[in-house]
Amino acid sequence: MKKEINNPIKVNSILQLHELLGFEKPTHPLISINHKVNMVLDDVLLNQHFLFNFYKISYKRTLKGKMGYGQGYYDFSEGGMIFTAPNQMLSTSDEDMEYEGLTLVFHSDFIRNYPLATRIKNFGFFSYTANEALFLSDKEKQTVFSVFENIKTELNGNIDDFSQDVMISHIEVLLNYCNRFYKRQFITRKAVNNDLLAKIEQLLTDYFDNETALHKGLPTVEYLATELNLSPRYLGDMLRSLNGQNAQQLIHEKLIERAKEYLTATPFSVAEVAYQLGFEHPQSFNKLF
Repeated sequence: MKKEINNPIKVNSILQLHELLGFEKPTHPLISINHKVNMVLDDVLLNQHFLFNFYKISYKRTLKGKMGYGQGYYDFSEGGMIFTAPNQMLSTSDEDMEYEGLTLVFHSDFIRNYPLATRIKNFGFFSYTANEALFLSDKEKQTVFSVFENIKTELNGNIDDFSQDVMISHIEVLLNYCNRFYKRQFITRKAVNNDLLAKIEQLLTDYFDNETALHKGLPTVEYLATELNLSPRYLGDMLRSLNGQNAQQLIHEKLIERAKEYLTATPFSVAEVAYQLGFEHPQSFNKLF
């Protein structure tokens, strides 16, 4: 029987994380990197929610399970990279009991007063969910692991006035590589993404055909993401890679297309068309055009 999930466990420091996992004390209070083979989580850490007060970049070699989509699946048996920002909810399950993983964690204070503190918000994958992990080719793994190794070497060496500068440079290189590899992933999964695009088209068609807009208002990016089992940020990044539009632009395009149909094929006034499409005020409808 599964335990009830209580309030999330808040982990405010990297030292607290190490103590929670039974690791040795970190060599630096604001950054840590660990590679564990056949790691076994304690039962008390399973089926729990966590809030980490720092950035976390993990490569899990043994991510388990499959996520269904249509008639196909994303297979997680090869593992992948997952990115989380401070105060994002994380959870564990029975499948996380034993795995091999490589994890880099660093506190926002570690990059404070560096340009990366601002630029890190541009890396959208920190808002992706676990089922949107980055799957690396063998060559990409070598590249990523070499950067991890550079950070580890610097961290375990003699800390001096340049150590933080060097480690932050390596972190930024790592993030830039991951950004590149995600763009590659969008391209190589183009067939699946085209299926998603077709599903979005159908979702929006059904939304207006079923007059859902009359009761719930305009369709939103969050609505599409939820229906597709994706995070809003991943959905937007995937669409931009596929057709140069974000999700909001796609919704607006569909709204304009449906509005033209109403205006040319029905006796509805402009105000009535606006209401039919889910606009609260005709002025907002006019502004869209």
